[in-house]
Amino acid sequence: MNYAMEMAASGVLTSLYRMDVMSNNLANVATAGFKPDMPFTIQRDPARIEDNLTLPSNRLLERLGAGVMLAPNQTDFEQGPLQKTGNPLDLAIQGDGFFMMLDEKAPTSERIRLSRDGRFTRNGEGTLVSANTGQPVLDVSNRPISISGQAAVDVGPDGTVRQNGAVIAQIQVVSVPDRSRLGRVGNGMFRAPADTMSGLKPASGVVRQAMIEGSAVDPIKALMGVTDAGKAAEANLAMMSGADRLLERAINGLGRVS
Repeated sequence: MNYAMEMAASGVLTSLYRMDVMSNNLANVATAGFKPDMPFTIQRDPARIEDNLTLPSNRLLERLGAGVMLAPNQTDFEQGPLQKTGNPLDLAIQGDGFFMMLDEKAPTSERIRLSRDGRFTRNGEGTLVSANTGQPVLDVSNRPISISGQAAVDVGPDGTVRQNGAVIAQIQVVSVPDRSRLGRVGNGMFRAPADTMSGLKPASGVVRQAMIEGSAVDPIKALMGVTDAGKAAEANLAMMSGADRLLERAINGLGRVS
């Protein structure tokens, strides 16, 4: 019975985690550029196999499995809907690509941030920054972009920024060959290991001015995911309760000394 409770407990814990992930997706259904996470569970190996033990084991129990465990989350980078805003400093990427920003508070080797959130603005010094985090947007030379407040801004499909017809910068939009290496750092930002950052390439996506990319979360799928995870947790709790009752009967009945 203890074995049954342990397997059911693994189902409860993984189901609660799935519920948290899907709830977070649902909470970001209106967050610009947000990409939902997809939680996964995998079958856990028996302790003899998992820990490479040479001790005797109960083969019958091993056939029941050892419950489930969490696999790494995967991020769904599907294109979100493009929404018109009328703000010339709002930019969206249609297709593949990420904007690059500089996190000046991070260690020197980890300052580059990648994001699909193109809600930009000018700070007090005239630098183009993320309206969400205040981090400078980088050009193709990995430098912050300065924009004068005296003339209209025009941004082309390739990220070229013009004022009064003159090119002042080109916003860098990059492609990440292996997106599985990206890790979340909050505020819709991602980071990647140094070897992945060194392999960045120009993106094939195009920049759309006065638009932002909406959240890629499907609210119906997210809500169903929360509901399914909740039902799975309840089912496993019921199994734990049943195993507990059987254990109580075994102790009070079969274990009674006459």
